[in-house]
Amino acid sequence: MVGPGQAVLSDAVAESVAVHGYWTRSRKAGLVYLLAGVFAAVVFGLATPAHETARFTLSVRSNGAGIDLPARVFAIAFGVACMLVGAGMLGGYLKRRFGASTAVAVTAFVLSFLCWQIAGHFLPLVGLAQQTLYLAVPLILGSLAGVLGERSGVINVAIEGQLLTGAFCGALFGSIFASAWVGLIAAAIGGGVIGAILAVLAIRYLVDQVVLGVVLNVFAMGVTGYLYDRFMQPNSAAYNTPPIFGPIRIPLLADIPVIGPVLFQNTIITYLAIVLVVIVTLALNKTRWGLRTRAVGEHPTAADTLGIRVRLVRYRNVIIGGLIAGVGGAALTIGSVGQFGKDMSAGRGFIALAALIFGRWSPTGALCGALLFGFADALQSYLTSMNSVIPSQFLTMLPYLATILAVAGLVGKVRAPSADGKPYVKS
Repeated sequence: MVGPGQAVLSDAVAESVAVHGYWTRSRKAGLVYLLAGVFAAVVFGLATPAHETARFTLSVRSNGAGIDLPARVFAIAFGVACMLVGAGMLGGYLKRRFGASTAVAVTAFVLSFLCWQIAGHFLPLVGLAQQTLYLAVPLILGSLAGVLGERSGVINVAIEGQLLTGAFCGALFGSIFASAWVGLIAAAIGGGVIGAILAVLAIRYLVDQVVLGVVLNVFAMGVTGYLYDRFMQPNSAAYNTPPIFGPIRIPLLADIPVIGPVLFQNTIITYLAIVLVVIVTLALNKTRWGLRTRAVGEHPTAADTLGIRVRLVRYRNVIIGGLIAGVGGAALTIGSVGQFGKDMSAGRGFIALAALIFGRWSPTGALCGALLFGFADALQSYLTSMNSVIPSQFLTMLPYLATILAVAGLVGKVRAPSADGKPYVKS
């Protein structure tokens, strides 16, 4: 028999389950999007001048082909669209379409914000897309380094140090040998050295991988900063003026409207980043190396019993990842500005790590995450240049704010490889 106290307890438990069961991930997100839509419709809409036009151009010129929208009307309309998607998710009608619904809600909110910001101005979509890809390249390569390490069970928090070392070595050796190609090779080796140190200390000596990654980042900042002050800055003509890679225009493809200038008129490092995403994706899913990598990252003991050399796989992948991240560092110097500056990676390694998590440890997902953060960075640069009413200090925060929101709010529950961060000791 069930006593009165047990009956009351059972009712309380049932009520708690019902309440917590109602607030699913989709409903929580729906509430956020509903409130965000209300904010966009009211604040962005009312702040937008009534008779101004928001112009989205399909070229880098204001008088090129484009779309003209009544700024206030569409700032409100996009806010309402965000509200409707949020209401649908809150009501449980879109629970099977979480990804698509989130994409629509976020896009609507961003468009409402842009209608407010560019009222009376223009937004060059092609130029913004070019800048997005340009800024995303170090993130793409850094996140690929993370994919290779973490899919085999080694957490790579040292991406920041690998990018910074690659940028330094690319500028230094590119200047000494007056060759961008020598600089690119040196950058890859520099990132690979940091990767090798990470591999040895994490795999052989079982050092805590997160702490080790932070220490290597500080180590890279200290070494590059000292060498910059000691050699580069006093004699920049000899040690900090490397040649840079110019854009390579692919005939015919570069003439495709809108898409052509964005995808087919870039530096060799950008093309290499895209090719590497394809190669790593195919290798992880279609080759024996990929199967062994995934096995080592999920269940190293079982992999060992099948004859797979767990430590060798981890060593190889972490070092290769360091080489790739070093190339990402080269994109910051010989791929763009043509000189090295202290701490110029500016947290991009941590954003690449966030892109990796956002992309659920897959190369294509990491690519999407890197492009998202690159877009936020490009957008803040454009809004700053047009003297936005938003203070520049807040605009500078935009890429990092987007990183936090994407990882904390959009990813939801994700599962890293089972053996990620767990040292393997052969019994």
